[in-house]
Amino acid sequence: MAYDLITMGRIGVDLYPLQTGVPLAQVSSFGKFLGGSATNVAVAAARLGRSTAVITRTGEDAFGAYLHEALQGFGVDDRWVTSVPGLNTPVTFCEIFPPDDFPLYFYRQPKAPDLEIDAHELDLDAVRDARIFWITGTGLSEEPSRTATLAALAHRARAGTTVFDLDWRPMFWADPEAARPFYVEALKHATVAVGNLDEVEVATGVREPRAAAQALLDAGVEIAVVKQGPKGVLAVNRAGDSAEVPPLPVTVLNGLGAGDAFGGSLCHGLLEGWDLEKIMRHANAAGAIVASRLECSSAMPTPDEIDAALAAGAVL
Repeated sequence: MAYDLITMGRIGVDLYPLQTGVPLAQVSSFGKFLGGSATNVAVAAARLGRSTAVITRTGEDAFGAYLHEALQGFGVDDRWVTSVPGLNTPVTFCEIFPPDDFPLYFYRQPKAPDLEIDAHELDLDAVRDARIFWITGTGLSEEPSRTATLAALAHRARAGTTVFDLDWRPMFWADPEAARPFYVEALKHATVAVGNLDEVEVATGVREPRAAAQALLDAGVEIAVVKQGPKGVLAVNRAGDSAEVPPLPVTVLNGLGAGDAFGGSLCHGLLEGWDLEKIMRHANAAGAIVASRLECSSAMPTPDEIDAALAAGAVL
């Protein structure tokens, strides 16, 4: 079968505090959730009715078993989620200080299994046939994941829609200054690029939103999506169409999963053939809904929830 969406990248266990406004040292209870940006995007799209799968790797441990169970529960195909002997499934902690302070603590040492994705193990035919293929900047940060990601992109050869989530995490790079050439190479194979202001600056050297969007188009993509935080989101395509959409009003509880919900909705809108403004409004609403909730994966909204938020003009 050809999937609507295959994502490739991070997976892990999110251990999020069940208390807000409390430093991690003082937190006494946590919730356990499926995490990892590429994986959450697949969950978000599945919640919107799309057939999705994820290419990633876990440890050969109890947390790895939990992630398989969680993926199956969310309706995401886990056939390409394999284990790496000798490495632990990553865990991520956060602190929750609404509305805009959510420090993250990644435990991915000595190496995260999702960076052990090997090009020789990829189902390249499935990657080529997926209606949308989604990769991340983190996947370029270390070998063999870097070679696997670029090999998948090259084999896909811009078939269908290929989304590059710029996903800049400087702590994942041994030399952050070395990242741009790999971003530039990936952009040659992508048709859509998505990133915030920091991420587009890493990819292009440009920070001003419209100039950065044009730089992404010049680098090879057909659609550039630049997230501007409180100013909303800007999308520009090669035909010259653009949409700048403000954020949907919301009382933020935890903003960490909003970008992944945005990504899943973006894929849904692209598959539906919507215009740029409709795609951005729907994706903004999806992100806002998740920002109003504690967790990420299990917080991904349904179509009815997104429609209700859009009708209300806010997340109530």
